[in-house]
Amino acid sequence: MRQNLKKVAQIKVDESKKLFPYVLGWKSSCGNCAKRSKPKLIYLLIFSLISSCFVFAPQLLYFPYPSALFLIDSSIKEIDNRVSESNIESPKTSQNDESISCDRTGYRTDICFMKGDIRTHSPSSIFLYTSNDLTDHVLQETIKPYTRKWETSIMDTIGELKLMEKDAKLSGDKHKCQVIHEVPAVIFSTGGYTGNLYHEFNDGLIPLYITSKRFNKKVVFVIADYHRWWEMKYGDVLSQLSDYPLIDFNKDKRAHCFKEAIVGLRIHGDLTVDPSQMQDGNTTINEFRNVLDRAYRPRINRLDRQEEQRFHARVAKRRKAQRPKLALFSRTGSRGITNEALMVKMAQRIGFEVEVLRPDRTTELAKIYRVVNSSNVMVGVHGAAMTHFLFMKPGGVFIQIIPLGTDWASETYYGEPAKKLGLDYIGYKILARESSLYEKYDKNDRILRDPNSITRKGWQFTKGIYLNDQKVRLDLHRFKKVLVDVYAKSIS
Repeated sequence: MRQNLKKVAQIKVDESKKLFPYVLGWKSSCGNCAKRSKPKLIYLLIFSLISSCFVFAPQLLYFPYPSALFLIDSSIKEIDNRVSESNIESPKTSQNDESISCDRTGYRTDICFMKGDIRTHSPSSIFLYTSNDLTDHVLQETIKPYTRKWETSIMDTIGELKLMEKDAKLSGDKHKCQVIHEVPAVIFSTGGYTGNLYHEFNDGLIPLYITSKRFNKKVVFVIADYHRWWEMKYGDVLSQLSDYPLIDFNKDKRAHCFKEAIVGLRIHGDLTVDPSQMQDGNTTINEFRNVLDRAYRPRINRLDRQEEQRFHARVAKRRKAQRPKLALFSRTGSRGITNEALMVKMAQRIGFEVEVLRPDRTTELAKIYRVVNSSNVMVGVHGAAMTHFLFMKPGGVFIQIIPLGTDWASETYYGEPAKKLGLDYIGYKILARESSLYEKYDKNDRILRDPNSITRKGWQFTKGIYLNDQKVRLDLHRFKKVLVDVYAKSIS
């Protein structure tokens, strides 16, 4: 009986072995194959299991749209962070070429990048129409496209832009393109401190150059907080950065469509271009100065011809004399030089041809550029007008007169940038007796004796005492030594 049971069991095992190849879809060609194939069957089982994992993995590991977008966006931000720290521009983003990513790591500015079907929606939104399923999630970023991110009070005056994804299927023909652009857009604000020459260059024009240079003028500037006077003032410069008309974002209600957009501007520091952060690794502040030269050169040539026709003899006499030229920026009110006329006469006696400049908001920049660019020396008291050092040719001498309490600002905003431009920079720090504050405060007052202890209290103290309430009376004997040395260099 036991022997019969063993035979029956053995027959069942043998039948199952013979049947297994049929389960896998294979047919045995011989009766003994099952026994010889036992190890192979184990391998086939493992192979089948692995294959099944590949087949069903997408269903098992499926992420809803928000999670997947978060992973992509996080990786883009990580790339952007590395880019910001190195020398490359924005990343080329996602698989579908539809993306919004923002770099918020900078102290001075935020900047966002958009790719895909981009449409403006005045006055506060920019849409990215996407083929992705946005049923569960809509990506939205907000940004104030101005380069003084850390300064809350002024950023409160800058309009916020919303960058939003829209489902192209659900939106249908809503918000159709009215103006289609074949080139990218750079979107920024001319609000904030615009109206002050330093800020117009530092917070606006130089960052605009840095951000847009790689497009080689094939870019459209879309401006929030637009000012007509700003376009008129800097139109010559803007024409060197873009071949296309400006767009007033707030007032132009048409839907402008782009394939790529940068919202916000890159900034490298005070009045400077850092080559290590540029895409080509070579561009410096000198290239920006060359842009200014190209912008103003046609107008300067016309002015030169007009002057030669009107004052031919005088112009010829000046050229023959070849006296070193000194451009003096004159101030009235705070930080003005009270003995300026005497200083001018002294400079003339030393041998300089002196031209005194008193520019205001209506003064044509090309005329100022013409004077400063042709000067060997530029002199002025610390203030926004010192931004004009950008108009000088490398190798020129820039003398900044530094009132009490302005040491750090003078060096940071103008002294160091001037050196990067290739100028011979001289910071003339006045003594306490050369300040009008010397007559106002006791000689042992910290305002005179230790200005740093006052400026450390904050901007309001610095501004109220040293910027708004101080004039300069130069020690001409002391200042003469500086001018004599400069004159000797100029004629050598």
